[in-house]
Amino acid sequence: MATFLAHYLKDQGAPPASEALTFRTGTNEWTRHDAWPPVKNVTERRLYFQGDGKLAFSMPPASKDAAYDSYISDPQSPVPYRPRPITLRQGWSTWLVEDQRFVHGRPDVRTYATDPLTEPVVVSGQVAAHLFAATSGTDSDWIVKLIDVYPEKYPDETMRGFQLMIAGDVIRGRYHKGIERPSALIPNVPVEYVIPFPANDHAFVAGHRIMVQVQSSWFPVIDRNPQKFVPNIFLAQPSDFTAATQRIYRAGAHASHITLPIAGASPR
Repeated sequence: MATFLAHYLKDQGAPPASEALTFRTGTNEWTRHDAWPPVKNVTERRLYFQGDGKLAFSMPPASKDAAYDSYISDPQSPVPYRPRPITLRQGWSTWLVEDQRFVHGRPDVRTYATDPLTEPVVVSGQVAAHLFAATSGTDSDWIVKLIDVYPEKYPDETMRGFQLMIAGDVIRGRYHKGIERPSALIPNVPVEYVIPFPANDHAFVAGHRIMVQVQSSWFPVIDRNPQKFVPNIFLAQPSDFTAATQRIYRAGAHASHITLPIAGASPR
């Protein structure tokens, strides 16, 4: 920081040796990059949602029928952002790195995961979720979380099976045509939602699994969506809050996936 600030704020000294210096979680090391996001030795790969809750770098097989997974989202029982009970003034600074297993078994959270990795997968740059989804309602939230799953056999007992969130964000369905033009969704019609995450530099090491969780509430980090389109959610009435059936598509032109900028050797 001192070299950077001296050069750019005080016109003193040489410029930094690289455009970006990032701390690569997973291997816990500092890494220099000529440009950010990195372009050298980085390949963008798609990690596709598969049947049976699987994730894989291979395109899912074609299907004559619309292949999808479904769950019911009820705004009266939203997915919490932390395990309950939640104590005020405690845990806010660390909730992003809490174990996500507390929602893993919820029926309103859809989970996909790779097999244990046989080689490291280093993600360095801009990650984005491409979610093809539909709702029986006329508005909906879509939350996608990218997770590093530690193996059950791990030296540190507290980290055995730990689900560490690497990235997570939300898109609100009413803005699928643009943030300046909120509009109702057509029930049961799939829409592609692109959710870009802040830049990441993380190594999924061999033996770990890559996981994606999809849900439609994240309370109270994201205010509850009534799932019925109303002009102003803040003025929604209790009767506007309705349960909806959510569908996550995973085949053909509607193959949901995560794009990963992978540094080094591209995984097979």
